[in-house]
Amino acid sequence: MTSRELITDYIVDVWMDGDAESLEPDTPITELNIIDSAGIFDLVHYLQSELRISIPVQEISPKNFRSVNAIAELVDRLRKGEGGNAA
Repeated sequence: MTSRELITDYIVDVWMDGDAESLEPDTPITELNIIDSAGIFDLVHYLQSELRISIPVQEISPKNFRSVNAIAELVDRLRKGEGGNAA
């Protein structure tokens, strides 16, 4: 499973009652109030434990969590060690 699929599945299960059809990779999840700021920290915790990565506090920003694609790009970058520490 790709990081994009993992992120999508988690968001759909936790915040969208399983309605995957209304979540596209570029859907602005914070702008549409699909996830609020507390939800972002829940998602960060999930990603860190599930993918065994460390997400630095400075990376937890609206830019990096605006959509599934943005989150997946952050995860992929951190997994490669560019700007973050892989656990």
